[in-house]
Parts: sequence; structure tokens; C-alpha cells
Amino acid sequence: MICGGTELLLLLKLGFAAYGHLVDVKGIEELGGVRADDATLVIGATVTHREIERSPLVLERLPALARMERDVANIRVRNVGTLGGNLCFSDPHSDPATFLLALDAEVEYDGTRQPLAEFLVGPYETALAHGQLLRSVRIPLPPGDTRVVHRKLAFHERPAATVACAVRVEGGTITEARVAVGSVGPRAVRVETGLAGAAIEDGDALRRAGERAAEAAGAVEDANGSVEYKEQLVRVLVERCLRDALA
Repeated sequence: MICGGTELLLLLKLGFAAYGHLVDVKGIEELGGVRADDATLVIGATVTHREIERSPLVLERLPALARMERDVANIRVRNVGTLGGNLCFSDPHSDPATFLLALDAEVEYDGTRQPLAEFLVGPYETALAHGQLLRSVRIPLPPGDTRVVHRKLAFHERPAATVACAVRVEGGTITEARVAVGSVGPRAVRVETGLAGAAIEDGDALRRAGERAAEAAGAVEDANGSVEYKEQLVRVLVERCLRDALA
């Protein structure tokens, strides 16, 4: 099955994959649309990045998601590529996966709801069994006092390191800080920052959070750089993300 196919078609052209038949599911009406379900934003699997970026509902209820989508690849990819296709392809270098992990997103397929963290099994591998079809992505809308920030470093429109954070503050103290890191290892991951209870002006706590994230990110060496280089990227991006969220 194909839905957008911006990455799959590239693999076919390069000879890394071959299929006798491809079934395009983009025209299935039930798999489209963006809606709010109580305190959850529900995005159909066939909704394109461009549709999310421009959706009035997304811009009203979760503008950080629209900002993240606006930076995905380029306008050609965003016009064709879909959120469901992106997640099902499970490319380790993914802006949406990192962002959605920080917001505790779930996926829905064949009557099953599953945390995205469990759905993304590894590079180019998901929990979908043969014949199963992703229907939607469910994003819990964060409380109004939550600041969501996404940052990345990209080479040739392909992310080399991505970080997303969702932070809540009460009375000058961080009450919650969810951080996800992607594009440096086999898959995007949530990391423990240890920031709950820290004061917002505690720079040492932010630096320690960057260190913890770098250790937990599972960085691997590839064309984008060494493990040490990627870990340093994570340290810097996590600290910048958190400082932006706390500003």
C-alpha cells in the first residue's frame, strides 16, 4: 500500500525495493480529515503535511504542530507526503515522529489504539502486521499553559538531529518536561530529563537535561557524523528547546 509515497518512490528508483503491485489508499475518504475529539486532535492517515500546516483547527488548537509541519522537507514533499505515510515508513530521520512522541500521541489501526512509542519499532519497521492499515493519529491536546517547541538541524532538507519538548511551569518551577529526540539513532525516542521540580532559571538543570538526552538518544555514526558529534547536537538542541519553552 502507498499513501503519498515520497520516500517509497525514491527507494524504488534507486533499486532498494521492488513490488509487483502498489495500492494507493489516499483516496479512501474515511482515512482523511482533521477533527477534534474532546481533548484530542485526530488526524487521518492520508492527510498531507501541507493540509496539517494550513488546517484552521490545527492552527487554533495546536499551532506548534503547524509550525513543525511547515519545516518538513520542502513544499513539494509537503503537498504530497502524508502524516500516516511518514509514520508507517518509520524513517529514523523524521520531524513528525519526534514531535508527536513529546505529546504522547497514539496511532489507531484495525480497531487498536497504540502509543506511538510502541508503534515505531525500529528503522523502517512498525508494529503493523501484514494487511493492517493505519487509520489515524491521535494527539492529546496539551493544557493551555504548556509550551511546545520543536528544533532541528538539517542537511539538504533531511534532519540530522531533531528535538521536541512540551514544558509546563507553575510559580517559577518546572512541573512537567517531556522531551523527545530523533534523527540521530535507529528511531525517535522519549528521554527522561529529570527537570520536574527545577526552577526555570536553573541553567545547570537544563544542561544536565541535555546530557541525559544525549546519553539516552542512542546515537549511531552515519553520513551525518560520528556518535560524539550527534550527542553534542542533542545536548545543544535540547538546551535550546527548553530555554525557548521557558522564555
